[in-house]
Amino acid sequence: MSDAFTTRVLTVTTGSDERVVDITGDCESFLRQAAGGRDGLLNVFVPHATAGIAVIETGAGSDDDLLSALHTMLPADDRWQHRHGSPGHGRDHVLPAFVPPHATLPVVAGRLELGTWQSVCLVDTNKDNPDRRVRLSFLG
Repeated sequence: MSDAFTTRVLTVTTGSDERVVDITGDCESFLRQAAGGRDGLLNVFVPHATAGIAVIETGAGSDDDLLSALHTMLPADDRWQHRHGSPGHGRDHVLPAFVPPHATLPVVAGRLELGTWQSVCLVDTNKDNPDRRVRLSFLG
């Protein structure tokens, strides 16, 4: 594979609670090695049926607000057809329709081009799967 395309897989432990995990630092670290100061695109992909990638503000409550909004839209109760796992787990399988499992972001001069308050986050509401993989791919 040429140096125009580079990929790495992160392992992120989310534990047994619903979480929004900021992986911006991991993305930046990957780009320092992969981009080599070049322009391109960073694709962030989580290969799981019950997790997503969001670009949001963190640390000021927006991450908790996102989880709260997901609870309102996708309550963890017995209404779901998909019924294995923890009670309400079926809603975790609907999550990627609202928080997609991917994001493609611009890279300029080897750096992630985010807005002032934006962070790249893994969103995981599945309490049954504490370990997630996230694939970072740079296309220069």
